[in-house]
Amino acid sequence: MQEPNAFRDQDFQDNASAGEVDRDPSSGQRKSATVDPTDDLVAARQLVEACQAIRHQVAQVVVGQDDVIEQLLIAILARGHCLLEGVPGLAKTLMVRTLAQSMHLDFRRIQFTPDLMPADITGTDIIQEDPETNRRQLVFQPGPVFTQMLLADEINRTPPKTQAALLEAMQEHEVTASGHTYRLKEPFFVLATQNPIEQEGTYPLPEAQRDRFLFHVLVNYPNRQEEAEIIDRTTSTSDLKVRAVVSGDDMVRFQSLVRRVPLPQHVRDWVLEMVCSARPSDPSSPAWVREFVQWGPGPRASQQLVLAAKARCLLHSRSVVSVEDVQALAHPILRHRMVPTFAAEADGIRVDDLIDRLMDETKQADQSAL
Repeated sequence: MQEPNAFRDQDFQDNASAGEVDRDPSSGQRKSATVDPTDDLVAARQLVEACQAIRHQVAQVVVGQDDVIEQLLIAILARGHCLLEGVPGLAKTLMVRTLAQSMHLDFRRIQFTPDLMPADITGTDIIQEDPETNRRQLVFQPGPVFTQMLLADEINRTPPKTQAALLEAMQEHEVTASGHTYRLKEPFFVLATQNPIEQEGTYPLPEAQRDRFLFHVLVNYPNRQEEAEIIDRTTSTSDLKVRAVVSGDDMVRFQSLVRRVPLPQHVRDWVLEMVCSARPSDPSSPAWVREFVQWGPGPRASQQLVLAAKARCLLHSRSVVSVEDVQALAHPILRHRMVPTFAAEADGIRVDDLIDRLMDETKQADQSAL
């Protein structure tokens, strides 16, 4: 991106005719090599087209959950990881598997259980014998983390020691085992599911691991109309197949494109005002934050708010990040980075209520500064 206005809203119109991408006639997949990766306008149009195609593929299998699917796409474009929380049976696992299929990514699933060990995730050394020399040697056997999209199913069913085995992979995109460091294949995403913490047999995620997730998404029940469609689809003989409509190389290029989206200074200042005000130790924080917030969000919250907002503005065919992009993503980014005090819990104040109040007061401060 050469100039702040290198993207323009009108450049995203008529995606079907402008910037159309060639497809392989045999597989129907888009040919990545036909688009110049230095052409941001073409790449942006292609991102919109690709995400629309992904949504179409997912919608063939998953009914509803449009907001959740959008947040998953934003997390992937922002090179982040996502934590999905909801009661069993809400298609969380199916949603993640379908996303991997539509992006033609290597996919592995780990069912987290109380007896799962760290080596079951990262891999371990095994003894192999050479049939010719009869010599034995230790050979590293990669674990399921060596993939592109990893589904950590019911991650809060296993103790913190095992949960922590994902930390290095999530942050550094590499795994250290037996004194050697192994680089993971790009793109790499961890999409974890968890049951509500009040259910029996669950372990709360450590603070360090919660902070590694870009989003904490709450998956809700479908409405009556959606549930009726779920019944019709799952009790009939229809067998819909998900088709890959984008490649891993495309996703890597889209991730680079997201970082080149311009960020207006007033949006950056808005993010800083909201995040810093949420910290009870910050001099600018209001009195109610010091009363109701035990721990506030760290600097990673500001970074990820900006990256996610950039991804969202592209996804909505816009050229520059707006405050509305930040507001739309504040809840899933902040809800797992803020810890309410006992006083807040005693008064029935939820984390989402605190975030609502933060945004309202940040809006007022922004308007008074105009």
